[in-house]
Amino acid sequence: MPPPSSQIIWQGDSWYLREETRRLPDGTAVTCGIVVHPGSVVLVPLRPSPAGPEILMLRQYRQTLGQTILELPAGTRHWDEVWLDCAQRELREETGYRAEQFISLGEIWPAPGLTDEVMHIFLAQELTPAPLPGDVDETIEVTPMLLAELETMAQDGRLQDGKSVVAVWRTAVYLQNRSRS
Repeated sequence: MPPPSSQIIWQGDSWYLREETRRLPDGTAVTCGIVVHPGSVVLVPLRPSPAGPEILMLRQYRQTLGQTILELPAGTRHWDEVWLDCAQRELREETGYRAEQFISLGEIWPAPGLTDEVMHIFLAQELTPAPLPGDVDETIEVTPMLLAELETMAQDGRLQDGKSVVAVWRTAVYLQNRSRS
C-alpha cells in the first residue's frame, strides 16, 4: 500500500493533529484526523494500611467535563523522555510522593479511533514524600482509598475514568497472583 498523504493541522506543546488520507484494502481513499501523542503513564501508588492495600487516588477538576472526578495519577510523557522517568515525575507532581519500585502492569490504547497514544500502567510502591510543583492548570486533591473499595466502585460504575478502572483491575489481579506464589 502506498504511504499516506498527511499534513499537520494543529501543533500543541505535547501533541499534534495530523490529517491523513489513506487507501483502504478495497482501494477506497479515506481522510481522517489523528491525534499524534508521545504517550502517557498511569500510576497506581500503592501503600500498605491496616485495613488492606491503599491507593492514592486523585480528585481532580477536569475542564472538559466541567466537574471533579476520581482518577489515578497520570500524565503525558515528553517526546524524548524515558517511561520510568515520566512515571516518577508525574507521581511526584500529582501526589507529592516518589516510588522506590515501579512494576509494569502493561499498556492500553485509550482511544484508538482518535489517537496513536499508548498509556503505560505502573504500580508504584515503597512511597516516600518528595513533592514537585504540579502543572498550573491542575486542581488536585490526593485521596487515599482502599483497593477493595475501588474494585467495588469499578464494578458498580462509580469509578468512571477508563484508565483508572483498567489499572485498578490489573492491580487487583497482580496482587492476587502474587499472594498465590
